[in-house]
Amino acid sequence: MSSDALTTRERILQSTWTALLDGSTPRVRMSDIANSAGISRQALYLHFANRTELLIETTHYIDRVKDVDRRLARSRHASSGLERLEAYVDAWGNYIPEIYGVANALIVMGVTDDGARLAWEGRLAAVREGCEVIVTTLSREGQLSQRLSPPEATDVLCAHLSVETWWYLRDRRGWSQTRYVEAMQQTLKAMLLA
Repeated sequence: MSSDALTTRERILQSTWTALLDGSTPRVRMSDIANSAGISRQALYLHFANRTELLIETTHYIDRVKDVDRRLARSRHASSGLERLEAYVDAWGNYIPEIYGVANALIVMGVTDDGARLAWEGRLAAVREGCEVIVTTLSREGQLSQRLSPPEATDVLCAHLSVETWWYLRDRRGWSQTRYVEAMQQTLKAMLLA
């Protein structure tokens, strides 16, 4: 792919990200994205076959720009399940405020838009995978509480780290970001550890 095409592709992804962030449209339309990126609708379809592909690629683009791999490195290279849990809660918990606008747009749009739903489900699958690794590590080390099966422990971890839980505690209840992360670390250790 030429550097021009790459530049155009990034411009499209940036335009989609911006449209999702500002919430100016209840549904991200391909024609709106093309106009914002300064290209024709036909040119947009040369880069992305449909809106679903565009929205999914936008979430991956945001992860690259925000360097989510660097943020998760401490968790991925942790020497114990407990260290992995604390690092994951810190990384994901502090990432949520940065992606909240896009997450909320995809959640709201996903009610009626399969593309948005699939894009958000992809993000949730990645979070769940991280949670499963933590639970598996705790279980292997004999640190996982017997009160929950591994699938239940994964569900509990995912639920506590959901965007909706973050929103409720931060926006509705006024918790600081620091308090949210600390409370999630404390609560999840109390619930998950033997």
